[in-house]
Amino acid sequence: MNDIDVDHGLTVPLSLVFGKVDAWPVRVIPIAFNTTQFSTPSGNRCFSLGEAIADAVESFPQDLNVQIWGTGGMSHQLLGHRAGLINPEFDNAFLDRIADYPSELRKITRLEYIQKAGTEGIELIMWLAIRGALGQKSGRTLRFYHVPASNTAVGHMVLRPVRYQQKL
Repeated sequence: MNDIDVDHGLTVPLSLVFGKVDAWPVRVIPIAFNTTQFSTPSGNRCFSLGEAIADAVESFPQDLNVQIWGTGGMSHQLLGHRAGLINPEFDNAFLDRIADYPSELRKITRLEYIQKAGTEGIELIMWLAIRGALGQKSGRTLRFYHVPASNTAVGHMVLRPVRYQQKL
């Protein structure tokens, strides 16, 4: 893992936030998810990973400033007879549920993701890892959805654990 190259899933969000820099002004720990070949992790397993990350962060005695970013395309399918598939209804329902009803998303099967969001839409399981790290309740500060002139629906969401809402 120390020699793995990171891809657009990490570099694009960091570039949007920090601009073009020689080195990121923050420490980054990338976690790679298998979303391309069987067997991919379930959404429930990804959510549980997020919970474990939260436990690890909470275990530090220092007051850490930690951000957890989840990336991955929303509905899209690049190949096959459904190439070009984008499902805005599914994507928007996912965005609505991830903030307030994440336990519902833990139950979506890999097959359902592929059927409703396309073969590459299974990347949404990565969003569940960040959601698992936030605890049961979160505060939504930003929600954005767009279908650009490309093959992937785009969603952005900023969530905060409820315990930090009073500090804003």
